[in-house]
Amino acid sequence: ELVGIFPEGHVTSDGEIHRFRPGVRTILKRNPVPVVPMALRGLWGSFFSRAGGRAMSQPFRRGLFNRIELSIGHSVDPAAATPEHLESLVRSLCKKNL
Repeated sequence: ELVGIFPEGHVTSDGEIHRFRPGVRTILKRNPVPVVPMALRGLWGSFFSRAGGRAMSQPFRRGLFNRIELSIGHSVDPAAATPEHLESLVRSLCKKNL
């Protein structure tokens, strides 16, 4: 099984990564499993972002073929998977190969 979460708790309103919320701790207390950090890049300004208003309200804002990338990091042991550590890893993934 695989569960994906967005630990900021909301879609960004300014394109920046915001503080990760503590819910990941609760999830990992109940189910201590490895965490694989991932980062979506290229979403800001796309149909899925809040750039210029509500998300998913203006189709094809940047054209039909927007380039969106998913960067995947290395697995993190549940004991080390704090919100702060995961946020740091995701920030690094966002900057990787830009």
